[in-house]
Amino acid sequence: MKQQEKEKFRDSIGTISESGKRNFIFPKKPKGKFYNYRTYVSWVLLAFLVSAPFIKIKGNQFLLFNVFERKFNIFGYPFWPQDFYLLVISMLVSVVFIILFTVVFGRIFCGWMCPQTIFMEMVFRKVEYLIEGDRSKQIKLDKQEWNAEKIRKRLLKWVIFFIISFLIANIFLAYFVGSDKVLGYISEGPEQHISTLLKLLAFTAVFYFIFAWFREQVCIIVCPYGRLQGVLLDNKSINVAYDFVRGEAENGRKPLRKNEDREELGVGDCIDCKQCVQVCPTGIDIRNGTQLECINCTACIDACDAMMDNVGFERGLIRYASEDNIEKKEKFKFNARLIAYSTVLIVLIGVFLTMLFLRTDVEATVLRLPGQTFQSTNTTIKNVYTIKLINKTTEDFENVEVKLISHKGKIDLVGGNLNVKKQGLKEGTLFIEIDKKDLTSSKEKLKIGIYYKGKLVATTRTNFTGPLKIN
Repeated sequence: MKQQEKEKFRDSIGTISESGKRNFIFPKKPKGKFYNYRTYVSWVLLAFLVSAPFIKIKGNQFLLFNVFERKFNIFGYPFWPQDFYLLVISMLVSVVFIILFTVVFGRIFCGWMCPQTIFMEMVFRKVEYLIEGDRSKQIKLDKQEWNAEKIRKRLLKWVIFFIISFLIANIFLAYFVGSDKVLGYISEGPEQHISTLLKLLAFTAVFYFIFAWFREQVCIIVCPYGRLQGVLLDNKSINVAYDFVRGEAENGRKPLRKNEDREELGVGDCIDCKQCVQVCPTGIDIRNGTQLECINCTACIDACDAMMDNVGFERGLIRYASEDNIEKKEKFKFNARLIAYSTVLIVLIGVFLTMLFLRTDVEATVLRLPGQTFQSTNTTIKNVYTIKLINKTTEDFENVEVKLISHKGKIDLVGGNLNVKKQGLKEGTLFIEIDKKDLTSSKEKLKIGIYYKGKLVATTRTNFTGPLKIN
């Protein structure tokens, strides 16, 4: 029963009150070594996020995820639906990497690199601190009547939040339709693209709702990573953790009193100041142990270290550590589980890189025209085909030739040699004619080469049908 009472905190979350209503979190403004590091990391990631859709490499957008036109650019390399297998393998690599990273370091990605956390804590929360002040002032403002001061501050905050949300929506739009189109929309004016503007405002409303109201509940309720963390973590995983051995000792924690001998009293180094609770952006008490709400943001580490400095105790009461490190003083070891995950990850990365290097810039598909049979003369057999060429490069291909590689024969392209625009697709019709004496079966396998400027740029295979008996 005592253990059940101790674990009672897991039956509820800090963002919802006992009556079931929304309980807003007002975290104290963090400061300290880790917060400074997180700020530097956020600057780099924000700069990357904002600039990535506007960076071009050989004319290709650095990152593009145009689902509507089925065009994708990853680090400046264009990918088409035909490259879907590469996307699948890259997703498998990402999943295994996340599993391995979580097993070792817990939910550190959420606190340091997740866009939701970076925007919330390093952009919107900073605006809030600037306008409304720190924790105590925000709580006071929230409780006071709607007077001129509250209306002025809230309206200013909401307007700035909306503007930032609108900018974020434009940046994300550049990832999905291309930065050139977005810049074109801006230069031509919104009146020329009303439907696009309405969609943009809808996305703005979503971002505004998330960062102005829903906030940390994205991490707690919506994001599946917190649940995944609970499955993957074990006693050897490194997390932001409270050293309960040192903090509680034999008789638990206790507020600090002047000139007392805490060792003689049998109490730990935790002075129950609750600074770790006040700075937590998800409203948890890290002293209760590992919780799915914890995003490993390290705000509690900075707050606790500052308090330990003030009272003259050693830092590290809250730190990056595993359960075994705290309880048994064991150091981190690369166990069989980690070796297995690492091996799978290395193999998948190897397969992905191999397929990536084997990928061609031009892809060709030659298929027999449905419903058409072969044509026979005294000496030759002729089949009709459709050809589809995809040019994945940023160069226009003109006078592309199609030749037989595996057999002697003739290929006639309807309309002459093909011209394929950069990052474009071209379809056509062709006839393949082969002497009967060069055929060994009624269903021959042909290898066909695609040539540009006399250089073989792609190969493809198709079937060539003929009579059952060839004289």
